[in-house]
Amino acid sequence: MCFDLDSRPPIAPIAGGALDSRRLVLTAGDGNRFAAFEAHASVPTGAAILVLPDVRGLHPYYEELALRFAEHGVNALAIDYFGRTAGAEPRPDTFEYRPHVDQTRWPWLEADIRAGTEHLRAAAAGPAQTLFSIGFCFGGRMAYLSATLGLGFAGVIGFYGWPAGTQSTGSPAPTEVADQIRGSVLGLYGGADQGIPAETVAAFDGALTAADVDHRVVTYPGAPHSFFDRKAADYAEASAAAWNETLGFIRAKARIVDPAPDRQAPSAPADRAASTIAGSCG
Repeated sequence: MCFDLDSRPPIAPIAGGALDSRRLVLTAGDGNRFAAFEAHASVPTGAAILVLPDVRGLHPYYEELALRFAEHGVNALAIDYFGRTAGAEPRPDTFEYRPHVDQTRWPWLEADIRAGTEHLRAAAAGPAQTLFSIGFCFGGRMAYLSATLGLGFAGVIGFYGWPAGTQSTGSPAPTEVADQIRGSVLGLYGGADQGIPAETVAAFDGALTAADVDHRVVTYPGAPHSFFDRKAADYAEASAAAWNETLGFIRAKARIVDPAPDRQAPSAPADRAASTIAGSCG
């Protein structure tokens, strides 16, 4: 599992930053009804982001992350993956997600990603001018693949997203379909991730370069898989740096100029910044 059940994003709340939030049920093109959580910014920047969770689906971690994005002016929608097998009702922390992950298939995920993106475009707070997706682990792979679906994402962000190999969903490996990616890519990895070795990350970076995809791949030395966690105090500096990378990427691609001072992310200590940076994303 990517995170513990009580894990939360390592991002301090900003009072008054989110206009409103709610849980809702969306319907995909194949009729699937699935749970989602949306948060709207009190001062929208014109950017919106689709949040793609890890294997647990719509966990409170991702609801809180959506709020943090809204506090920075980015409308956010986090979606669940298991409407077809577990329904759209709220679930307890004891939810056994693994059987549902094993039943999930890439065409279903694609349909839900499309529905979530359509909802972002037509959100009551106003149409998004610039769209992004972000995912974690299982969802990181989905975020990369969302850029191959022709949905108009300006950029996609993967936190320790699996870029290679086969998956039970039947999803293609992002490294193998890099030439189908449209928009920019930001990949964030832990240097001590036992499941995604450095050579796998390097191969993904090389595939993006060969496909002429605007991208930036960052590795944080000593950080493990799932380092972006409030409880992981030993990796607080890596988390702060990764959040800065994420907000900077969105602001650059959405051309958000001079964000309000109280909306800016804290700076990461220079001496502990990521040591491995590749690609051309600016």
